[in-house]
Amino acid sequence: MDIFLQQILNGLVLGSIYALIALGYTMVYGVLGIINFAHGEVLMFGALIALVVIKNLVAFFPTIPLWLVLVAALLVAMSGCAVLSFYIEKIAYRPLRNAPRLVPLISAIGMSILLQTIAMIIWGRTPLNFPQLLPEQSLAVFGTGALVTVKELIIMLTALIVMVALLFLVKKTRFGRAIRATAENPQVAGLMGVNTTRVISYTFILGGTLAALAGVMIASNYGSAHFYMGFMPGLKAFTAAVLGGIGNIPGAMLGGLLLGLIEALGAGYIGTLSGGIFGSNYQDIFAFLVLILVLVFRPSGILGEKLRDRA
Repeated sequence: MDIFLQQILNGLVLGSIYALIALGYTMVYGVLGIINFAHGEVLMFGALIALVVIKNLVAFFPTIPLWLVLVAALLVAMSGCAVLSFYIEKIAYRPLRNAPRLVPLISAIGMSILLQTIAMIIWGRTPLNFPQLLPEQSLAVFGTGALVTVKELIIMLTALIVMVALLFLVKKTRFGRAIRATAENPQVAGLMGVNTTRVISYTFILGGTLAALAGVMIASNYGSAHFYMGFMPGLKAFTAAVLGGIGNIPGAMLGGLLLGLIEALGAGYIGTLSGGIFGSNYQDIFAFLVLILVLVFRPSGILGEKLRDRA
């Protein structure tokens, strides 16, 4: 029972991160109807920018509180990724809005490879150690043998707050109404006074800030950052978005949490179920198995509706 509870906790931490990344995918798809496959690389840039800020702040201001270092690094990373996402949309997607669906997809893959190469040139191929600035104390859960660290609790709580705030933004604010109108019909929204180009740019910027936050979370959780770190989480977050219903904000949240739980439980029990043939290092197969099953049996995802129908 303790192992099961521990894997549930691990899955919730992982799923919270997947949900944040999946929100970026689903927002862009809901508005433009395209998949931003460069989103994982924005995540990677967020983690590496934060690492640069942390190292410089610690070097020049050794007495500064660690929590303040992390907050400053996160703000700089989110700002940098917001700018990066703005230019990704302007360069790779805006000229192709009226092109066939396959063309922006190819452009997204090209942008992904370009960003990976730029990061490799700047930071090198070798994984870099990410300082552990969050508390590492372990807490027993309900008196059981399952443990959760303060760092993991902070990650889950932060993800929950951000997801609730995003739902409020989309459903209850003027900007949210503009997003929904653009997602429903950009031409009609434009005739009603909505600056659809600006809305699309802001949607990319919002997705970029979420990706930066997720990137810092991943780097803090695993203690490392490198030029290729966004590829696999990006693919898994895309799977989470498809699982919940691509273009659906609550679906992205649900899909991320479910995928994290499936992956954690699979990693915990695959050795037992396979008689020791497979180990926890095969945990990645569960994400793509889920993707195949969803595409075969329920292509619209669990919740199914797009952003304009649900948000």
